Amino acid sequence: MMRKAVLSAAVGAAALALGVAGCSSSSNSAASSPSSSSGAVQVGIILPDTVSSARYVNADAPALTQECQAKALNCDIQNAQGSTATQQSLADKMINTEHVEVLILDPLNPTVGAAIEKQAHAAGVKTIDYDRLDTGASPDYYVSYDNTEVGTLQGQALVAAVKAKGITSPDVAVLDGSTTDHNAVLFNQGYMSVISPLVKSGSWKESGEQWVANWDNPTAGTDFMSMYNKDHNINVVMVANDGMANAVIQDLKNLGLAGKVVVSGQDASAEGLQNILAGSQSFSIYKAAKGEAVPSVDLATQIIAGKVTSTFTSVTDPTNNQRVKSILGTPVVITKSNIDQPIKGGDDKLSDVCTSAYASACSAAGLS
Repeated sequence: MMRKAVLSAAVGAAALALGVAGCSSSSNSAASSPSSSSGAVQVGIILPDTVSSARYVNADAPALTQECQAKALNCDIQNAQGSTATQQSLADKMINTEHVEVLILDPLNPTVGAAIEKQAHAAGVKTIDYDRLDTGASPDYYVSYDNTEVGTLQGQALVAAVKAKGITSPDVAVLDGSTTDHNAVLFNQGYMSVISPLVKSGSWKESGEQWVANWDNPTAGTDFMSMYNKDHNINVVMVANDGMANAVIQDLKNLGLAGKVVVSGQDASAEGLQNILAGSQSFSIYKAAKGEAVPSVDLATQIIAGKVTSTFTSVTDPTNNQRVKSILGTPVVITKSNIDQPIKGGDDKLSDVCTSAYASACSAAGLS
């Protein structure tokens, strides 16, 4: 989720179009510099990649940019492009060269995240974990969604979709996210809390489960086909996000099974919404970018002003058992019945969802 005043090319042309005075850009996401006319950089924001989820480019970056501008903050927002070395070098620049007062970080993994946060704290920089909790790193704050609840909603929506499709003997394959992403662990805890009792009771069968390294979409497709080749009766696929779900759906299309198998998702991406419209994906989960970007930048503003007034809950870091002051948004299940929400919320563009191939489906869903 993104608000910022300094944009990298990785944020994409859409985000660049939002640029105003106080923002600057560079063709190199690892080497962007803030505008000298707007003064010293106050907030550094490092997003993880552009591959695991389209949201980092299409939703987070524009939202963070807009909020930094609204708060009159000079923010340097960058994307690590999936490289831990790049994420570390970006942090070095922000902490040691730009001397930011607050660092908002979505860590690629706990190892690089902990190193960056240790460095930030040593320099007197306050840290806000964005979207993913940097386990073991002792961040000052954490802003995200209730990710266990995200998983629980996925599990509940999966059960509802199975019933709606009239599947009487559910045989489920499970594709989890990356083990290095604490959110993936929480998602798994949520949906397995729904699925496991059904499997234990014998009303559902679990064909197999696979954690997908780095949330890699092609790997997810390969993993699914491996499971399907061992069990052709799979008729339900619990997939942790939309990108991996699309890889599964492409395999199902090749098998002539798209739309016959229940497939889950998450992130409410344009691609995921198109798959829902086509009937090949049953649902997604919407976590509005503004639900993370606004409180993150607002909190940074308070820290810089020297008076924090936000209301917090807390989460427990499973690595060190420390309680972290947290702000958690509420996720929403997206089906055809409310598919307009991510578009109205500004996270997806109508033109990206309702391309010519989906024009009739969009019309039938009331999207125009």
